[in-house]
Amino acid sequence: MTAFGKKWLTGLVTGALMAVSAGSLAAEQKTLHVYNWSDYIAPDTVANFEKETGIKVVYDVFDSNEVLEGKLMAGSTGFDLVVPSASFLERQLAAGVFQPLDKSKLPNWKNLDPEVLKLVAKHDPENNTPCLTCGRRRALATTWIR
Repeated sequence: MTAFGKKWLTGLVTGALMAVSAGSLAAEQKTLHVYNWSDYIAPDTVANFEKETGIKVVYDVFDSNEVLEGKLMAGSTGFDLVVPSASFLERQLAAGVFQPLDKSKLPNWKNLDPEVLKLVAKHDPENNTPCLTCGRRRALATTWIR
């Protein structure tokens, strides 16, 4: 992955962490459970997020779509944020592994780029499970996992 790509993805994941934690998570608990690709964010992203928000991050990684999907389809993973590939996302949505976002708890939802939301709508027309398809056919899903 290029340096620009890593920087862009780091910013995207950091933004997603902030969005997910901005609602009830910050009020109810102080731990965010993340499941992501092993090489997707900069080494200091989690530490910077924890310092800025006071929220502890439990950061688990996977190295293939099959590993991720196996865990998601088994149910009750306990993850708050996962980063699936777009090629597997639609099947996971159809299986009901993601809980819809409560947009009323995300006051900055209105600030999302409409063009990004159009990309999201390709996989989720209601934008209930926001994801962004990137150059490597990855999708960022900032959702609560059942």
